[in-house]
Amino acid sequence: MKVISVYGYSKSGKTTTVERLIKELIKRNYTVGSVKDIHYEEFSIDMEGSNTDRHRKAGAGLVTARGLYETDILFKERLPMPEILKFYDQDFVILEGVTDFGVPKILCASSIEDVMERIHPSVFVLSGVISNKISRFKNLSVINAVTDIKRLTDLVERTAIDWEPV
Repeated sequence: MKVISVYGYSKSGKTTTVERLIKELIKRNYTVGSVKDIHYEEFSIDMEGSNTDRHRKAGAGLVTARGLYETDILFKERLPMPEILKFYDQDFVILEGVTDFGVPKILCASSIEDVMERIHPSVFVLSGVISNKISRFKNLSVINAVTDIKRLTDLVERTAIDWEPV
């Protein structure tokens, strides 16, 4: 599978970029998976007092919630990205908000200041709100995911790394 990450500050265009990439990759006959890294300490899909919360508190090491239209497997810990990716077998996996995994990255930003604060050597292109203001930043292209998704996806196809679970 090929993996990239899209990261940046809140409201910088990350989710729009991910959505557009997923749709365009699927149009190109790829299968696509995604991982959303959530940075809020209060986040939990497992609500206090729910049945699954009660199962966990009773000591279950792994809890699964199976509904009519989805299945959620709830681990009691934050898994490292290689462990998470073992669950995927798609052609592409797009990570959103993941900065601690060594894959090529798209930085979404709203301003030059955001870019300067978040830039990293693994960034291969800029996108998001900043793409309405500039078309280049130093040696990096700035591509608008809404108006030029084909060009951005071409770059993703060439740049995403092959990653195999071990």
